[in-house]
Amino acid sequence: MKKTALILAIVVVLVAVVFYVDKKTRLQQPGVASANETAEASAAGKPAPEVSLKSLEGKDVTLADYKGKVVLVNFWATWCDPCRIEIPWLIAMQDKYGPKGFTVLGVAMDDEGKSVVAPFLEKERFDVNGQKLPMNYPILLGNDSVADKFGGLLGYPTSVLISRDGKIVQRITGIISEDEITKQIERLL
Repeated sequence: MKKTALILAIVVVLVAVVFYVDKKTRLQQPGVASANETAEASAAGKPAPEVSLKSLEGKDVTLADYKGKVVLVNFWATWCDPCRIEIPWLIAMQDKYGPKGFTVLGVAMDDEGKSVVAPFLEKERFDVNGQKLPMNYPILLGNDSVADKFGGLLGYPTSVLISRDGKIVQRITGIISEDEITKQIERLL
């Protein structure tokens, strides 16, 4: 009886995985947007949500603190491989555009919070133009409540570009296109 239940459970899991993969890899018909594309497009032009996050030092940080700057809110996690791919780009963007009124806000979404994020930041260095550099932008601790205010997250990384006047310009689920986001940032500065 236990063997049958185990086999049934495995079949159910496999069917769910196949359904998920099929849905994520299905080709779209021309002119028909996916639910994710529709959600990302509908966010553009709306005011950024009012959120308060904790810094690693325990201080409250709000998006309003960055009003007047172009902000790229980047939801990430220490265990997320795609996040690690784009972190060097974010470091370079912060270096290049920070003095012009831009900032990346890294929102760490690890369930364990500071206990895993702080050691990660202490230890990890990223290859940026041949140099091993630490993350050079503010890292804040996120949670589901904050993610929900941004319309929820379908995966990591998810980035939201916000203009100087506090409006959402673009929302990207998955790895950002370095060239595309750079052009957007330069246009907004």
